[in-house]
Amino acid sequence: MRRTLTALPLLILLAACQPAEGAKTKAPKPAPAAPAPDLLPGTYRIDPEHASVLFRVDHVGMSKWTAQFRKFDASLVLDPKNPEASSVTAEIDVASLDSKTSPALAFDKELTGPDWLDAGAHPKITFKSTKVVRTGGATADVTGDFTLKGVTKPVVLKVTFNDGYKPNAMDGARVGFSATTRFKRSDFGISYGIPAPGSKMGVSDEVEVIIEAEFMQGKPTGETPPQ
Repeated sequence: MRRTLTALPLLILLAACQPAEGAKTKAPKPAPAAPAPDLLPGTYRIDPEHASVLFRVDHVGMSKWTAQFRKFDASLVLDPKNPEASSVTAEIDVASLDSKTSPALAFDKELTGPDWLDAGAHPKITFKSTKVVRTGGATADVTGDFTLKGVTKPVVLKVTFNDGYKPNAMDGARVGFSATTRFKRSDFGISYGIPAPGSKMGVSDEVEVIIEAEFMQGKPTGETPPQ
């Protein structure tokens, strides 16, 4: 009875928000595209101190197990007035995988071994963009060639532009992005541990990647160059 009384105000509010029977509702107008930001065009390099590359997989249906790579590099060619002309390349050091597990378990060594990522034979994971399509004022789909364990296939990064600025007295030009993507590891020859059909005992085929990245260009304004 108490739960019913507690939910009653919410039900009344929801009912009040419903259009009257027969009333016509107007479709919301699409948000206008944001103006091109006042940013410095050109080539930017990743700031590794303000960037992260994480991935998640389903672990026996119990959790989204998460790990990350500690060493990576990326380069961004930015055209603020024509984002579709921008491009990005990136590479990840496979051996830098960090699962945050006890070194005694040697789990990172197992994951970078032949059954999984095989860092010995394939030390780098790479991405090279081939197309940028704006999907909103601050979002875009960035398609690129993704190479993992020697296999190259297209993947799409869902990218959000967060903010940026031109060089100032304390810092060079800087831009920041968030990005996600998903792929099946079996497409890249990593099938070990995938659950049998109808079972959750194992590690999911689907891998989710979460990227946070700040890119830098140039030096602070007013900086005296070395003589």
